[in-house]
Amino acid sequence: MALNNPLANVLSAINNNERVSHRELTLHNNSKVIRRVLDILKDQGYVSSFEIVEDGRGGTLKISLAGTINKIGVISPNFPVGKDDFQRFEQRYLPARDFGIIVVSTSKGMMTHSQAKELGIGGRLIAYCY
Repeated sequence: MALNNPLANVLSAINNNERVSHRELTLHNNSKVIRRVLDILKDQGYVSSFEIVEDGRGGTLKISLAGTINKIGVISPNFPVGKDDFQRFEQRYLPARDFGIIVVSTSKGMMTHSQAKELGIGGRLIAYCY
């Protein structure tokens, strides 16, 4: 069966493994978007590490979880957000101010919503994590 949104599948697997206190998971989904979102999660301390293991079929992701995720998910549809409109989406997807991140795809690459606010640019919402 084909997956409609591979990023949603990866984030759902991470959320499920965090809930049952598993510290490592292996997934067969691998793309630039997924790797970039995992890079951001690693930089923010939500994921300990991840590596790509070449298996001849596109690669396998091995993700080590840090145990700090309460909830993670994809934002669909990818709402466009202006440089001054982040507050509305923070209230919708995050439980409190300055708690958690929203991953935003901008013209300067993927980054967190706080980095986009500092640079004064908007983009499209991709995922959230707290």
